[in-house]
Amino acid sequence: MKFTVFCLSAILSLTTLLTASAADPVFVEIDTTKGKIVVELNAEKAPVSVQNFIKYVEAKHYDGTVFHRVKPEFMIQGGGMDEKLRERPTMSEIRNEAGNGLKNDEYTIAMARKGDPHSATSQFYINTSDQNSFLNQNLAQGNYGYAVFGKVVAGKQVVDAIESVKTKAVPHPKLPSGLMRDVPAEPVTIKSITKMDAAKARAAAAKQTAADEAAAAEAAAAEAAAAAAN
Repeated sequence: MKFTVFCLSAILSLTTLLTASAADPVFVEIDTTKGKIVVELNAEKAPVSVQNFIKYVEAKHYDGTVFHRVKPEFMIQGGGMDEKLRERPTMSEIRNEAGNGLKNDEYTIAMARKGDPHSATSQFYINTSDQNSFLNQNLAQGNYGYAVFGKVVAGKQVVDAIESVKTKAVPHPKLPSGLMRDVPAEPVTIKSITKMDAAKARAAAAKQTAADEAAAAEAAAAEAAAAAAN
Protein backbone atom coordinates (compact mmCIF):
# COMPACT_ATOMS: atom_id res chain seq x y z
CA MET A 1 0.00 0.00 0.00
CA LYS A 2 2.83 2.38 0.93
CA PHE A 3 4.63 1.47 -2.32
CA THR A 4 1.48 2.23 -4.35
CA VAL A 5 1.04 5.59 -2.65
CA PHE A 6 4.72 6.42 -3.19
CA CYS A 7 4.54 5.54 -6.91
CA LEU A 8 1.36 7.58 -7.34
CA SER A 9 2.98 10.53 -5.58
CA ALA A 10 6.06 10.25 -7.78
CA ILE A 11 3.97 10.12 -10.94
CA LEU A 12 1.94 13.16 -9.87
CA SER A 13 5.13 15.08 -9.06
CA LEU A 14 6.64 14.21 -12.45
CA THR A 15 3.44 15.20 -14.24
CA THR A 16 3.38 18.55 -12.42
CA LEU A 17 7.02 19.15 -13.30
CA LEU A 18 6.50 18.34 -16.98
CA THR A 19 3.40 20.53 -17.14
CA ALA A 20 5.19 23.44 -15.54
CA SER A 21 8.19 22.99 -17.86
CA ALA A 22 5.95 22.94 -20.92
CA ALA A 23 4.36 26.23 -19.86
CA ASP A 24 7.62 27.99 -18.99
CA PRO A 25 8.80 30.45 -21.64
CA VAL A 26 12.08 29.80 -23.42
CA PHE A 27 14.38 32.72 -24.22
CA VAL A 28 16.90 32.96 -27.04
CA GLU A 29 19.37 35.62 -28.07
CA ILE A 30 19.73 36.33 -31.79
CA ASP A 31 23.18 37.87 -32.22
CA THR A 32 23.36 39.71 -35.56
CA THR A 33 25.78 42.08 -37.28
CA LYS A 34 23.29 44.85 -36.37
CA GLY A 35 23.10 43.93 -32.68
CA LYS A 36 21.35 41.49 -30.36
CA ILE A 37 17.66 40.58 -30.21
CA VAL A 38 16.12 38.75 -27.25
CA VAL A 39 13.09 36.62 -28.05
CA GLU A 40 10.65 34.94 -25.70
CA LEU A 41 9.35 31.69 -27.21
CA ASN A 42 5.87 30.51 -26.24
CA ALA A 43 6.25 26.78 -25.70
CA GLU A 44 2.77 26.54 -24.19
CA LYS A 45 0.84 27.77 -27.23
CA ALA A 46 3.28 26.78 -29.96
CA PRO A 47 5.03 23.62 -28.71
CA VAL A 48 5.77 22.17 -32.16
CA SER A 49 7.22 25.39 -33.55
CA VAL A 50 9.29 26.11 -30.44
CA GLN A 51 10.67 22.57 -30.27
CA ASN A 52 11.53 22.76 -33.97
CA PHE A 53 13.23 26.15 -33.60
CA ILE A 54 15.27 25.00 -30.61
CA LYS A 55 16.45 21.92 -32.53
CA TYR A 56 17.89 24.21 -35.18
CA VAL A 57 19.40 26.45 -32.49
CA GLU A 58 21.10 23.51 -30.78
CA ALA A 59 22.36 22.22 -34.13
CA LYS A 60 23.85 25.71 -34.78
CA HIS A 61 21.97 25.76 -38.07
CA TYR A 62 21.33 29.50 -37.84
CA ASP A 63 24.95 30.51 -37.23
CA GLY A 64 26.15 32.29 -40.36
CA THR A 65 22.74 32.56 -42.02
CA VAL A 66 21.33 35.93 -43.08
CA PHE A 67 18.15 37.95 -43.11
CA HIS A 68 17.63 37.47 -46.83
CA ARG A 69 14.29 39.24 -47.19
CA VAL A 70 13.55 42.67 -45.73
CA LYS A 71 10.32 44.55 -46.41
CA PRO A 72 9.75 47.78 -44.46
CA GLU A 73 6.43 48.02 -42.66
CA PHE A 74 6.01 44.27 -43.12
CA MET A 75 8.69 41.90 -41.86
CA ILE A 76 12.31 40.71 -41.85
CA GLN A 77 12.90 37.07 -42.80
CA GLY A 78 15.90 34.81 -42.30
CA GLY A 79 17.27 31.56 -40.97
CA GLY A 80 17.60 29.55 -44.16
CA MET A 81 20.35 30.96 -46.39
CA ASP A 82 24.00 31.92 -46.06
CA GLU A 83 25.57 35.16 -47.31
CA LYS A 84 25.76 33.77 -50.86
CA LEU A 85 22.02 32.95 -50.65
CA ARG A 86 22.65 29.23 -50.68
CA GLU A 87 19.94 27.31 -48.83
CA ARG A 88 21.04 25.17 -45.94
CA PRO A 89 19.76 21.61 -45.51
CA THR A 90 16.75 21.39 -43.20
CA MET A 91 14.93 18.88 -41.08
CA SER A 92 11.40 17.67 -41.75
CA GLU A 93 8.53 20.08 -42.31
CA ILE A 94 6.32 20.72 -39.27
CA ARG A 95 2.63 21.09 -38.52
CA ASN A 96 1.27 24.62 -38.80
CA GLU A 97 0.17 26.00 -35.42
CA ALA A 98 -1.39 29.22 -36.74
CA GLY A 99 -4.60 28.46 -34.84
CA ASN A 100 -2.91 28.76 -31.45
CA GLY A 101 -4.35 32.21 -30.67
CA LEU A 102 -1.07 34.11 -31.08
CA LYS A 103 -1.37 36.92 -33.63
CA ASN A 104 1.05 38.41 -36.15
CA ASP A 105 1.45 41.61 -34.16
CA GLU A 106 4.45 43.92 -34.41
CA TYR A 107 7.66 42.39 -33.04
CA THR A 108 6.31 38.84 -32.94
CA ILE A 109 8.27 35.96 -34.47
CA ALA A 110 6.59 33.40 -36.73
CA MET A 111 7.41 30.48 -38.98
CA ALA A 112 7.93 31.24 -42.66
CA ARG A 113 6.62 28.65 -45.10
CA LYS A 114 5.81 27.89 -48.71
CA GLY A 115 2.31 27.62 -50.18
CA ASP A 116 1.61 24.38 -48.32
CA PRO A 117 0.40 25.36 -44.81
CA HIS A 118 2.50 22.61 -43.27
CA SER A 119 5.78 23.32 -45.08
CA ALA A 120 7.72 25.32 -42.47
CA THR A 121 11.25 24.15 -41.63
CA SER A 122 13.97 26.53 -40.40
CA GLN A 123 13.07 29.94 -41.79
CA PHE A 124 11.34 32.49 -39.59
CA TYR A 125 10.31 36.12 -39.77
CA ILE A 126 9.79 38.98 -37.35
CA ASN A 127 6.78 41.19 -37.93
CA THR A 128 7.67 44.89 -38.20
CA SER A 129 4.13 46.21 -38.62
CA ASP A 130 0.92 46.22 -36.62
CA GLN A 131 -1.03 45.81 -39.87
CA ASN A 132 -0.20 42.15 -40.54
CA SER A 133 -3.50 40.62 -39.44
CA PHE A 134 -3.87 39.12 -42.92
CA LEU A 135 -1.17 36.65 -41.88
CA ASN A 136 -3.37 35.30 -39.07
CA GLN A 137 -5.43 32.17 -39.53
CA ASN A 138 -8.91 32.73 -40.94
CA LEU A 139 -10.29 29.41 -42.12
CA ALA A 140 -13.63 30.96 -43.06
CA GLN A 141 -11.77 32.89 -45.75
CA GLY A 142 -9.57 29.97 -46.71
CA ASN A 143 -6.50 31.42 -45.00
CA TYR A 144 -4.59 28.86 -42.92
CA GLY A 145 -2.26 31.54 -41.63
CA TYR A 146 1.30 31.72 -40.38
CA ALA A 147 2.22 30.38 -36.95
CA VAL A 148 3.47 32.86 -34.36
CA PHE A 149 5.61 31.22 -31.68
CA GLY A 150 7.11 34.07 -29.70
CA LYS A 151 7.86 37.77 -29.39
CA VAL A 152 10.80 40.14 -29.23
CA VAL A 153 11.26 41.34 -25.63
CA ALA A 154 14.52 43.25 -26.07
CA GLY A 155 16.48 44.61 -29.00
CA LYS A 156 13.54 46.11 -30.85
CA GLN A 157 15.88 48.86 -32.07
CA VAL A 158 17.95 46.13 -33.74
CA VAL A 159 14.86 44.83 -35.54
CA ASP A 160 14.17 48.40 -36.65
CA ALA A 161 17.76 48.79 -37.87
CA ILE A 162 17.51 45.62 -39.95
CA GLU A 163 14.16 46.73 -41.34
CA SER A 164 15.68 50.02 -42.52
CA VAL A 165 18.61 48.62 -44.54
CA LYS A 166 18.81 49.24 -48.26
CA THR A 167 17.70 46.30 -50.39
CA LYS A 168 18.15 45.17 -53.97
CA ALA A 169 17.09 42.51 -56.44
CA VAL A 170 19.61 39.78 -57.25
CA PRO A 171 19.63 36.78 -59.61
CA HIS A 172 17.57 34.00 -58.08
CA PRO A 173 19.84 31.15 -56.89
CA LYS A 174 17.43 28.50 -58.19
CA LEU A 175 15.74 30.24 -61.13
CA PRO A 176 18.30 31.34 -63.77
CA SER A 177 15.89 33.79 -65.38
CA GLY A 178 14.31 34.98 -62.14
CA LEU A 179 15.09 37.63 -59.55
CA MET A 180 15.13 37.48 -55.77
CA ARG A 181 13.86 40.79 -54.42
CA ASP A 182 14.13 42.63 -51.10
CA VAL A 183 17.63 41.27 -50.41
CA PRO A 184 19.77 43.52 -48.16
CA ALA A 185 22.44 45.30 -50.22
CA GLU A 186 24.90 44.54 -47.40
CA PRO A 187 24.39 41.16 -45.70
CA VAL A 188 22.74 41.21 -42.27
CA THR A 189 24.23 38.07 -40.77
CA ILE A 190 23.01 36.02 -37.84
CA LYS A 191 26.23 35.32 -35.99
CA SER A 192 24.50 32.92 -33.62
CA ILE A 193 21.25 32.07 -31.89
CA THR A 194 21.61 30.67 -28.39
CA LYS A 195 19.33 29.82 -25.49
CA MET A 196 19.41 32.51 -22.84
CA ASP A 197 19.21 32.47 -19.07
CA ALA A 198 15.68 33.48 -18.05
CA ALA A 199 16.79 35.97 -15.38
CA LYS A 200 19.14 37.72 -17.80
CA ALA A 201 16.44 37.77 -20.49
CA ARG A 202 13.84 39.24 -18.13
CA ALA A 203 16.28 41.96 -17.07
CA ALA A 204 16.84 42.88 -20.73
CA ALA A 205 13.06 42.82 -21.29
CA ALA A 206 12.52 45.19 -18.35
CA LYS A 207 14.98 47.68 -19.88
CA GLN A 208 13.15 47.43 -23.22
CA THR A 209 9.80 48.04 -21.52
CA ALA A 210 11.20 51.12 -19.76
CA ALA A 211 12.56 52.42 -23.08
CA ASP A 212 9.22 51.78 -24.80
CA GLU A 213 7.34 53.64 -22.06
CA ALA A 214 9.76 56.58 -22.19
CA ALA A 215 9.41 56.77 -25.99
CA ALA A 216 5.62 56.64 -25.74
CA ALA A 217 5.59 59.41 -23.11
CA GLU A 218 7.88 61.56 -25.27
CA ALA A 219 5.68 61.02 -28.33
CA ALA A 220 2.54 61.89 -26.33
CA ALA A 221 4.18 65.07 -24.99
CA ALA A 222 5.23 66.11 -28.50
CA GLU A 223 1.72 65.47 -29.80
CA ALA A 224 0.19 67.50 -26.97
CA ALA A 225 2.62 70.35 -27.60
CA ALA A 226 1.78 70.34 -31.32
CA ALA A 227 -1.95 70.37 -30.55
CA ALA A 228 -1.52 73.27 -28.13
CA ALA A 229 0.45 75.24 -30.70
CA ASN A 230 -2.43 74.92 -33.15
